Amino acid sequence: MKLKLLLGLCLLCTISNYAQNVQLLNRQTEEPISGVAVFNTEHSKSDISDLNGIVDLYGFSVSEIINFKHLAYQEFNIEKSKIKGFKVIYLDPLTQGLDEVVLSASKFEQIRTDIPQKIITLTADEIAFDTPQTSADLLGNTGNVYIQKSQLGGGSPMIRGLATNRLLIAVDGVRMNNAIFRGGNLQNVISIDPFSIQQTEVILGAGSVVYGSDAIGGVMSFYTKEPEVAGDKGTLFKANSTLRYATANKEKTGHVDFNIGLKKWAFLTSVSYSDFDDLRMGSYGPEEYLRPEYVVTENGVDNIVANSNPKIQKPTGYNQINLTQKVRYEVQDNLNLDLGLHYTTTSDYSRYDRLIRYRGDNLRSAEWNYGPQRWFMSNVKLTKLSTSSLIFDKFQANVAYQNFQESRMDRNLNSDTRSVTKENVDAVSANFDFEKSMSLKTQLFYGLEYVYNKIHSEGKEENVIDNTSISALSRYPNGSDWSSIAAYTNLKYKPSKQFVLQAGLRYNYVLANADFTENNVYLNLPFDEAEINTGALTGSAGVSWLPSEFMQWKLNLSTAFRAPNMDDIGKVFDSEPGAVVVPNNGIKPEYAYTGDLGVRLNFSNVVILDAATYYTILDHALVRRDFSLNGETEIEYNGEMSRVQAIQNAADARIYGFEAGIEVNFTEHLKLTSQYNILGGYETEEDEKLPLRHAAPNFGNTHLKWNYGKFLVDVFANYNEEIAFEDLAPSETGKDYMYAIDENGNPYSPSWYTLNLRTQYQLSEAFRFTASLENITDQRYRPYSSGISAAGRNFIIAVQYTL
Repeated sequence: MKLKLLLGLCLLCTISNYAQNVQLLNRQTEEPISGVAVFNTEHSKSDISDLNGIVDLYGFSVSEIINFKHLAYQEFNIEKSKIKGFKVIYLDPLTQGLDEVVLSASKFEQIRTDIPQKIITLTADEIAFDTPQTSADLLGNTGNVYIQKSQLGGGSPMIRGLATNRLLIAVDGVRMNNAIFRGGNLQNVISIDPFSIQQTEVILGAGSVVYGSDAIGGVMSFYTKEPEVAGDKGTLFKANSTLRYATANKEKTGHVDFNIGLKKWAFLTSVSYSDFDDLRMGSYGPEEYLRPEYVVTENGVDNIVANSNPKIQKPTGYNQINLTQKVRYEVQDNLNLDLGLHYTTTSDYSRYDRLIRYRGDNLRSAEWNYGPQRWFMSNVKLTKLSTSSLIFDKFQANVAYQNFQESRMDRNLNSDTRSVTKENVDAVSANFDFEKSMSLKTQLFYGLEYVYNKIHSEGKEENVIDNTSISALSRYPNGSDWSSIAAYTNLKYKPSKQFVLQAGLRYNYVLANADFTENNVYLNLPFDEAEINTGALTGSAGVSWLPSEFMQWKLNLSTAFRAPNMDDIGKVFDSEPGAVVVPNNGIKPEYAYTGDLGVRLNFSNVVILDAATYYTILDHALVRRDFSLNGETEIEYNGEMSRVQAIQNAADARIYGFEAGIEVNFTEHLKLTSQYNILGGYETEEDEKLPLRHAAPNFGNTHLKWNYGKFLVDVFANYNEEIAFEDLAPSETGKDYMYAIDENGNPYSPSWYTLNLRTQYQLSEAFRFTASLENITDQRYRPYSSGISAAGRNFIIAVQYTL
């Protein structure tokens, strides 16, 4: 009996020593690493680490060499006998290039060097140092995204000559673009709280294979902070808070977020509030940008009054609140469930570019306001890892509901009537994404997507004297809908560490329905209904080749598309003074064909050069052009005769450009980076070449950073070139109220630059101070196509506390 007991104890010790679970952790952050492939030399035995980084080594014999492989970490090999007693194995992150792992290219982790497209990444620490006022400003700090603003509460990105509904925004993998995303400038990106962002990735170029319609010029993916569980550590509590003040618009911002982690549950709450006063422009620049007078309404009477300080852009102030609540539940070791709730609302805010227009000698508008811009999103995400499934190693299901609300209120000077339109969009989406390793050299990514939008729109006219109102023309056909269903697949083949091939296909089927019966009371359209029933097949193929540690080449060919949405089909609005856009039921999708070629040269990590060139053909482009309604080219709208226009497949476009970046590491502590973008192209219409509407001027930035101990200092310059009158798009040449005036009396966009200084001091592990002085020389400038001048000399201070 004693002998049996002794043998049993020996066996138990052997099992505990050689058949134990081990946890795989990131050596730098000590975070668990899921999805690590664990296998022997002959590949006859294999396993994969779960969501907590845990893997069971029971199936491996004592003398076998065990390999641990993950695409974001250095491969690690060890004999099992040497793991005896280990509870944790640390893996070292790959260090070739910054921010090596990206998610947006396939919705799963990939090494940046494996991806044949150029992707820009911003981390939470970089965002905290940049201290952007909004997520639009965050994108502008990349040096590759140009930001247009029509008002302080705005920010419309331009990427590679494309903008608005030809770019796609995603939040935590959920498509934010909806059926009323317009071709005019958009400010929806400001609804995303920069304090809640863990990482931002910008794909430069088409992304239609993974993201579908609208992803023609680029994809902006925002990944918000994730709740963190405590596991067996008990209870985990973390908190962050920030206070920030800026002088140019007297910004006052407060933010707090905190994480409570239990064994299997985690809760993350984030709250931000910002209050902005009227924005002060710079002192040195075109006088046309000054605001000499504005309208004040007292006792129902409009008066034009002199501005005591013409550099103050009245009225531009507004406030905004952002709320986020996230919950994580680790159902099993290989199964996670996440809930995310996001809510953003602004106050009413003026559309400044409409308030500076004149009619004769007087200002045209007494008021032109956007109502609160509200965005709500709830999404439930399920993540599953599997070592035995034949169809996936990792599966993600993301089901989301979003609600978008916006409104417009405008009244002409001395008019008793205020025009009001209100829009409300309900958006439901479901994404099912799969990742499967077919072999050590081949990975397959594939998925399904469904999107449904329901549009509610109303219009009315309010009498400001007696406060009565009557129904009026709505901006969109009320009750219309837009839906999309798609399937995609993407194959990654990596025969060696030097060469990667990726190719993908997507099929999208789009349906849209609009009923114009209500609006035909006012419009008398020659039709009552419009329907879009169309499909699109898109594809991409690209290679990444690293012939040596010194050089990398990237080549990517892709097609992309944008299906007409309700903004194209059914919108009614005044596009410019004396023009009105009406519905058109005869439009079709537009398609883009793009080639990218990039090269990266690394001179021993001392000098790194990164350059890319691209060429895009946009066929059957949806553009605003003159139109006729019942044979009439002019109709009365808002009390004046207006030229009739509509969105039409009336143009083709050719867009080409060159991007170059350099990084010079003088020492361990001193680094210089610079980025410059050159862009060209044209639209063709009836053999006539016209300048592109959203082609930004050549622009870039240069940073000199010094990092030593607790100090971080950044001296940098932002700059862009002139766009002359003859190079302005036709839609811009009539907007002299927005531009400077050249010696011939024509509008143009002057060149400009700013010099800036930003510093950060880490007082302790808990306290961090950031101070910036932007536009030191107090330049008065207005980015291309913007209706509001940028901030003059601006001092920003921020205090951050981490618990």
